[in-house]
Amino acid sequence: MIEEEFGGTIDTPIGIIEVIASTVGVKSISFLEKESRPSRPGPFVEDALTQLREFFAGTREQFSLPVVPTGTAFESEVWNELQRIPFGQTCSYLNIANRLNNPNAIRAVGRANGANPIAIIIPCHRVIGSDGSLTGYAGGLWRKRWLLDHEARISKSTLF
Repeated sequence: MIEEEFGGTIDTPIGIIEVIASTVGVKSISFLEKESRPSRPGPFVEDALTQLREFFAGTREQFSLPVVPTGTAFESEVWNELQRIPFGQTCSYLNIANRLNNPNAIRAVGRANGANPIAIIIPCHRVIGSDGSLTGYAGGLWRKRWLLDHEARISKSTLF
């Protein structure tokens, strides 16, 4: 049986974001250069779009949506750790590797972070280099900086 997908887009300060969901949860949140396909409202799509609007408006710090990212067991472990990074805070790839009791897995953590299919809700933008530098972000470093600055303004913290 083919799993049915639904989708929708939202225009944000960092560009168009597309949400794809199934009947069990959000499958992906990605950045688009232009709208790619017509919206197809369905379970979790409108909730995700509403929560993203609230996030960008500065009224939401935590998301309450089921997420169903597709990846390897290791990627899933990393993505679970990413969801534990509090709003307005950052950590390094080494911190994540240490949390997984595998300090030698820094590069693997970086690859898993880059493969995260659910941007913002699984906050891969909160991972920075051990020296405090901004490192790769699939959506572009300018978006990562914007997201970190946005969270710092709302939480009144200094992220790096």
